Amino acid sequence: MKYLILLLDGGADEPISSLGNKTAFEFANLTNINRLASLGEVGSIFTVAPNIVPSSDAANLAIMGYDPQIYLTGRAPLEAISLGIEMGDTDMAYRASTITLLDPHTGKPADEFTSTKYEDLIIADYSASLITTEEAKELIDELREKIKCSKNIEFYAGVSYRHLMILRCAEEFFSENGETGSNLSCRLKTPQDNIGKRVGDCLPEISTLADIQKKSYEILKGSKINKDRVKRGLNPANAVWLWGEGIKPNLPKFKDKYGISAAVISAVDLIKGIAIGLDMRVCKVEGATGTLDTNYDGKCAAAIEEYRQGTQLVYMHMEGPDECGHQGDVTGKVESLERIDRKILCPILEYFKTNNIDYKVLVLPDHKTPVELRVHTKGEVPFLIYDSTSEKPCDENRKFTEEIAKRGKTFKNGYEIMDYFVRNNF
Repeated sequence: MKYLILLLDGGADEPISSLGNKTAFEFANLTNINRLASLGEVGSIFTVAPNIVPSSDAANLAIMGYDPQIYLTGRAPLEAISLGIEMGDTDMAYRASTITLLDPHTGKPADEFTSTKYEDLIIADYSASLITTEEAKELIDELREKIKCSKNIEFYAGVSYRHLMILRCAEEFFSENGETGSNLSCRLKTPQDNIGKRVGDCLPEISTLADIQKKSYEILKGSKINKDRVKRGLNPANAVWLWGEGIKPNLPKFKDKYGISAAVISAVDLIKGIAIGLDMRVCKVEGATGTLDTNYDGKCAAAIEEYRQGTQLVYMHMEGPDECGHQGDVTGKVESLERIDRKILCPILEYFKTNNIDYKVLVLPDHKTPVELRVHTKGEVPFLIYDSTSEKPCDENRKFTEEIAKRGKTFKNGYEIMDYFVRNNF
């Protein structure tokens, strides 16, 4: 038996006015997904508990079968694992997103000529127009060279706008800088959830972290790379924003828990970090970007090769729908889902059929990213399970949509679905 988990990151939505009050799942032409739905099981799942923020780290960890309330220490330490960064037990990791800050008085991105105070600038773009990895690396290198706050602070370049700051011996560092009390346990605010808000209203309560963010702005606002980006009509990455903080996690191995070998295919460091932490294979795919224009053919080929090599389960993570949701791109979200259905799922199903392989497929998003809100939201999302060895009677009205899913089985605990998928336990 082979297993495919097709993770449509942020794919679930609310009814969208421009689509005739349909969701992207309802509007998109998902021929292969809906064929499996008509012959399989469709239901709903709460991927995270009501008291947990519906973030991709918590949701994907849960879908892989691990209760985030037990195992999740933060997003950034998982990304650190992906980048091969060693963390000690007293270290803290922070996501360091390269973002765009806007001058509210001019309506333009802030630069070295901006007189408006840093705290009065506006968070305008959480990804700096999806800055390229090459440009972002140069900015992180510049930041690393010039910031010189402390020997405890280390910056690491990641992919596109997603980078990391590691704070060595964090408790000692904060103590030396006079930081004590309850503010040390306050969660940092994410840039993507605070678009349009004033910087000063979203800064970390820990003043040393706020100072690091401010220094990043002072360094990057006049960068040559950013000047060139503005000339090309792109948003500059004129600041770094810290969030997703956490300590080193301790994760049990996936194979020990479920008894099958598994591989993960993703463009996102977070997902790769979870996989490495669970001792799952991570497939490197050139041109996998985590956007609408990712290398679909390459990701599909990597999955098929994993199956050929004997891997039993492939976790195919597709980031495109989530990025389009955050950008408010309705057309892009629909197109992303259709490409996944056509370029990822269809060829893998053909491979199974041609080679007479018994298989099971689980299709689901990790959370909602409504295009009209541009942020992750709480609530149940649909799932689909198809088993080639026990097809259900065909029902063409059973489609993979949010509303139809509510009529089926509901998982209140997201971390239970893996056991159900692999072992039929519920």
